[in-house]
Amino acid sequence: MISAQTRQRFDDLVTRYPEKRSALIPILHEVQAEVGYLSPEAVEWVAGYLGLSPADVMSVASFYDMLSLEPVGRHLIYVCQNLTCTLLGAEKLIRRLESKLGVRMGETTPDGKITLKRMECLASCGTAPSIQVDGVYHHQVTPEKLDALLDALRRD
Repeated sequence: MISAQTRQRFDDLVTRYPEKRSALIPILHEVQAEVGYLSPEAVEWVAGYLGLSPADVMSVASFYDMLSLEPVGRHLIYVCQNLTCTLLGAEKLIRRLESKLGVRMGETTPDGKITLKRMECLASCGTAPSIQVDGVYHHQVTPEKLDALLDALRRD
């Protein structure tokens, strides 16, 4: 499941921490990047590698919005749902995304291209409403900007 190269990166990574278990979040990110999501097998593997119980790993993996326990699309769109973004139009953007893509928040388009997710906070209240697309932040998002982003993702 995990490549030899990734295993070597993990071995190097854990040397930076006072305890091996402290590398849990960075390792979960790496596994997700390689496998696509944190499958039950991935959670078991990480638990074994770090000497933790699967329940310990799952408690962390299920807590953070940026970690996925189910397969996600090739592109991941997070919409900030904090108070500022909501007051400045985040829900309107969410409705537009759902309508244009034909899926609800937390779902992936049937072609497997795009997954929509809510994020509690993208730490960009001064430039709300904000979204994150494949790790890139977009600020003061208007319906028109959103349409342009979706068009670009569909062409990919």
